[in-house]
Amino acid sequence: MSLTGKSIMENSKLLNWRSLAMMGFTVVWGFGNVVTNYANQGLTVVVSWILILSFYFLPYALMVGEMGSVFDKKSGGVSDWIGSTYGPMLAYLAGWTYWVVHIPYLAQKPQNVLVGLSWVVYQDGGTIKALDPLILQALSLVIFLGFLWLASRGINSLKSIGALAGTSMFFMGILYILLTVAAPALVSAKSATTVWNFSTFMPKFDFVYFTTLSMLVFAVGGCEKISPYVNNMKNPAKDFSKGMIILTAMVGVSALLGSLAMGIMFDSHHLPNDLKMNGQYRAFQLLGEYYGLGNSLMIIYAIANVLGQIAALMFSIDAPLKILIGEGDKNYIPRSLTKVNEHGAPINGYKMTAILVSILIIVPAFGIKNMNTLYNWLLDLNSIVMPLRYLWVFVAYIGLRAFVKNRNLSEHSSYKFIKSDTFATLVGVWCFGFTAFACSMGVFPKGIAIYTPQWFFQLALNIITPLALVGLGFILPKIARRDRQKI
Repeated sequence: MSLTGKSIMENSKLLNWRSLAMMGFTVVWGFGNVVTNYANQGLTVVVSWILILSFYFLPYALMVGEMGSVFDKKSGGVSDWIGSTYGPMLAYLAGWTYWVVHIPYLAQKPQNVLVGLSWVVYQDGGTIKALDPLILQALSLVIFLGFLWLASRGINSLKSIGALAGTSMFFMGILYILLTVAAPALVSAKSATTVWNFSTFMPKFDFVYFTTLSMLVFAVGGCEKISPYVNNMKNPAKDFSKGMIILTAMVGVSALLGSLAMGIMFDSHHLPNDLKMNGQYRAFQLLGEYYGLGNSLMIIYAIANVLGQIAALMFSIDAPLKILIGEGDKNYIPRSLTKVNEHGAPINGYKMTAILVSILIIVPAFGIKNMNTLYNWLLDLNSIVMPLRYLWVFVAYIGLRAFVKNRNLSEHSSYKFIKSDTFATLVGVWCFGFTAFACSMGVFPKGIAIYTPQWFFQLALNIITPLALVGLGFILPKIARRDRQKI
């Protein structure tokens, strides 16, 4: 039976709160979030998850819903939100930040590919750790440049393969949590953490603890990707908040049970120093041992992870750059960056990406002589840099609710997080301030002796890298202005 135009429109708004919560869960969450934060805090991360989800993630997700509802006709996401509330210059800087924070992310993806392949082939984490950092980073650079070349040729089929691999990893992460938590009862597995009491779970809110907050913020960020769907809901005013509350509960259950599962496998009081790099694979290896399956679960997970990392690498080379160049204000972007090759790839933008990523892959290896330390540092750098893009979400929300000239936009929203403009502004300021504080504390190196040459080297890199990446965005508008003057 054919549908009329009206019924098609009506059926396009069939997204309910359950579907929205599941979409958000797959966008925001992954098993790696459990491992990396457990590696930072042990079982004290349980209390940290409760705090971060209640006082940061939930308001973050709800204000994203309001922004999506207000700017339902905008396709550029956060850049469009900023452009509508502050103007084109800040919109460009928001778009630039969204792109440039992917540089450390791209620098680590080849590492992740090599670590995953090492577990597939050698089925242990010692081989990759024993490599000289310069040799491994040289291999990482070759891998990155190879996939950059494939992306420039318009070869994107690996993205779809990676989507399937990513889905597989997602469900295997859930399976790991369920089977590990049940292991003591089902197969009489003994817990590696022998002391489970109040002190085991209660963090010490000291300087070291605050340096780990950026990884928690990094783990729960990104829900702005689902903002366009708020107006595809049957009842946005009621169902979006319900979906976000359920999303928070789902992330909370996964984070808490996942952390408890890690506590069963790895002693919370004596964590392996390579847990960030090898923890995911070692966890599935131990799970296979629990249930008499050998290394099969680990190998399946490692293969899926390698494919997923490759897909994420290609997607992150391509999509953020095209968003910056395609939807950004041409008054701030040099004409040379908009040049595309015969495959439609912004070739000069790819070259700029290659230069920045190559520097970040090779230069740190001269000062960080241990592969495990180098891996941990680059992961920590991502937790400092990537949340910088979340700051723009809160800046846009503050602009929407605090400035009189923008309040008319908010009045016509199909969903409003908080009715009071003053209280809404304060929540936006809180989320901005907390994110900025977490990123600032994240610059202090973790896991190495303080005030040593390597500590100062990492500290310098952690400060210089985000400043240089964001600062580069102020140079391009000057080049663009010079281009316009030549016309």
